[in-house]
Amino acid sequence: HNGLIVLESAPAGISLHNFCGRAGEQLVHFHAMRLRDSLFLWVGAEPALRSLAVAMCSPHDSIPVSTSLLGDASDTTSNSLAQRLARKTKKQIFVSYNLQNTDRSFILHIENRIKEEMMAFPEKF
Repeated sequence: HNGLIVLESAPAGISLHNFCGRAGEQLVHFHAMRLRDSLFLWVGAEPALRSLAVAMCSPHDSIPVSTSLLGDASDTTSNSLAQRLARKTKKQIFVSYNLQNTDRSFILHIENRIKEEMMAFPEKF
């Protein structure tokens, strides 16, 4: 034994996945970072981190618990998107939604684009 420690190869702990989509006239960029037991999802049109929320499922409630970590707490877009994705994936989800448009139908379009990508590349989420 020469003092070297051999580690078994394990799957990488972090996976990055970038994709985009069009919501109306707007080109929207998505950056997903899959961690071991959670997912960080950034949504925006330009480099900015104006909001950040986290949500996770709770054994005590059918609605995932969530909280705002950064940004205007009165804007619940990141929170509600994180809650819906946590319910779908059963993971801890961090969401940073950085678009001006918070219209309900626009958000639904954004969420559907995320779900479409999750179906196409489940290993990235």
